[in-house]
Amino acid sequence: MWRTWCTAFGWFAVLLCVCVGGVVWLAQPTPAQPASAALPFFDTGDFAGSGTCEACHNGLVDEAGTPVGIPDDWRATMMANSARDPLWQARVSVEVSRTLAISPTIEATCARCHTPMASAQAAVSGETVALLGDGFLNPDHPLHAAALDGVSCTLCHQIISDTFAAPGDGNFVIDTGTSPPDRLLYGPFDNVLADPMRQMVGFTPVLGEQMEDAALCGTCHNLTTTTVRADGTPTGHQFPEQRTYDEWEASAFGDGVGDDDQSCQACHMPPAEGSVPLASIPNDLPPRAPFHRHTFTGANVFMLRILRDHADTLGVPASVEQMNRAITESLGFLQSETAHLHVQTALVSDTLVLTVTVQNLTGHKFPSGYPSRRAWLHVVVSDTTGAPIFESGAPLPDGRIAGNDADQNAAQFEPHYTLITDTTQVQVYESIMQDADGNVTYTLLRAATYAKDNRLLPRGFDKANAPAEIGVYGAAQSDTDFVGGSDRVVYRLPGNGDALYQVRVALLYQTLAAPFADDVLATETPQSAAWRALYETADRQPVVIAEARGVAARYQTWLPLAVSP
Repeated sequence: MWRTWCTAFGWFAVLLCVCVGGVVWLAQPTPAQPASAALPFFDTGDFAGSGTCEACHNGLVDEAGTPVGIPDDWRATMMANSARDPLWQARVSVEVSRTLAISPTIEATCARCHTPMASAQAAVSGETVALLGDGFLNPDHPLHAAALDGVSCTLCHQIISDTFAAPGDGNFVIDTGTSPPDRLLYGPFDNVLADPMRQMVGFTPVLGEQMEDAALCGTCHNLTTTTVRADGTPTGHQFPEQRTYDEWEASAFGDGVGDDDQSCQACHMPPAEGSVPLASIPNDLPPRAPFHRHTFTGANVFMLRILRDHADTLGVPASVEQMNRAITESLGFLQSETAHLHVQTALVSDTLVLTVTVQNLTGHKFPSGYPSRRAWLHVVVSDTTGAPIFESGAPLPDGRIAGNDADQNAAQFEPHYTLITDTTQVQVYESIMQDADGNVTYTLLRAATYAKDNRLLPRGFDKANAPAEIGVYGAAQSDTDFVGGSDRVVYRLPGNGDALYQVRVALLYQTLAAPFADDVLATETPQSAAWRALYETADRQPVVIAEARGVAARYQTWLPLAVSP
C-alpha cells in the first residue's frame, strides 16, 4: 500500500502517517525537484527504488549546518547514474557490435555492476539479462526503472558478507530468500529503530560490519575480462581491466600493517561534521557518528558536467544545484586528496635542470579504474619577458596532448621517461592495452595485457613483487625513481643565455584520453551516435590537480618552487 501511494504521487511533497506503538510521525515536505530529478518508486520483489528511501533519509544536517541528506548526496553521483552514463552505453554497444558472437556475455557482464538491481532480479526470476535492444535500457522493459536507478540504496545495503571471499566481477551476494518485512538491510550502526522501515518499505535494518569493509567496493571495482578474437573465440588470456581494490590491498592503506589503514569508504564517503541522526523521521532519533556522506566523491568531473548539462535528455535524477555541488566537491577532492608536486630547479652553466617529483596520495594507483584515464606533466619554461622557450605536455582544445605519440597515432604510445630533454617528450601516467599479438588496442575484449602501465603507485606498493594483475609495465618497471608513493623525472634543458627563467609545472588529469574517445566513435551504433553529440560539445580540458611556479636563477642551485593546488 505504501509503495502504491508513493508511486501515485511521485515526487510531490510527501506526508507520512505511520502509527507505531501509538506514536505518529509526520514528515516535512521534501524539496521540490524538476521532473527529470525525481527519484523512482518501484518494487521488483527484492529491491525498492531510491525514491522509497527519500522521505525519511533526506532533510539531514550535520553539526556545521551542512545538508547531508543521503538521497540528495547520492543522486548526483556516478553511482546513481551508472546506467545513464552515455559513454558507458556507447562503449557497451561498440564492444557488442565488434564481437556479436558473444554479445549476451558482454551485456550480462556489464549489467552486473552498472544495472545491478535489474541484473540480480532477472537472475532470480530466470529472465534473460540484456541491456541493448529489448533489454534493460529499453523503457518498455519491466526492469527498466530498476536498471536506471543504478547502484542504489537497496542494492548496496543488502550485500551480505559472504560476498567477500574473492571480491570482483560483480560477484556480490543478495539474500533473495526472505520476504517483507524480514528482508535485511545492513548498515554501520546497531540498535537502530526498525519498525518504521519494516512497515513502510518491508526491510529490517540491522548492523552489518561489511558496510565499512573495502571489499564491499571491490565487488565491482575489480574486473577481469576474457580476451577474445573478432569471431568471439577466446585467446586463452584473462585481462585485468581494472584492479582498484587489489591495488588498495597492496598499498600501505590496505595491507593491514601499522596505523595507516584506510578503507575506500573513508576517502570516498567523507564524514559529516559531528553526529547526525540517521533519518529525519521520526524527528527525535539520537545522532550517530561517524556519519559518512553518500557523495561517493571521485575524479570523474568530466562526466558529471555532461550529466548536468544534459540532465533532461539523460533523465538525471538531480537538480543543477545538486550536480554543481557534486562537481565542486569532486574538483576539491582531486586537488587536495590525489597528488602533490615537488619541483626543484638548478641553472648550471647554461643548462636548466628541473627535478619534478609527483607524490600519489591515494590508496591505489593514480589514475585508477577504467583504463581511459590519464594524468600528465605540463612543463613551461619562459624567459624574463614571459616568452616560452620550452613546453612539454600542452593540453589542446580537442582533448589531445601536444607531443603525445598515442594522440597522433593510435598504434603507438608515449613511453615512460626518467629524463626529458625535448618538447616532443611528455610524461604521461596511464595504462595502454595491447592484444594477444602485441598490438595496441582500445577494444576492451581484445586486450590481453598492458604494453605500458606507469600509473603512480600508492604508498607501500612493492612493484618488484606485485602480482601481474596489478604490475608495472614498460620502462617504469626498471626506473629506480618510480616507486611506491612517488615518481621523479628530470628535465634537462638548454638555456638561452639568460640568468633567470620562469618555470611552471602542472599535473593534469583527464577522464577520457583522446584515443579512447576516437575508438568509441569509430563504430557507428545508436548509442555511439548519441555519445558523439554530447562529446562534441563537451569541455575536454583537463583538470589541474597541482601546480608549481617559480624561477630558476643562476648562482642559486636547487631552488624549490611554490606549490599551489
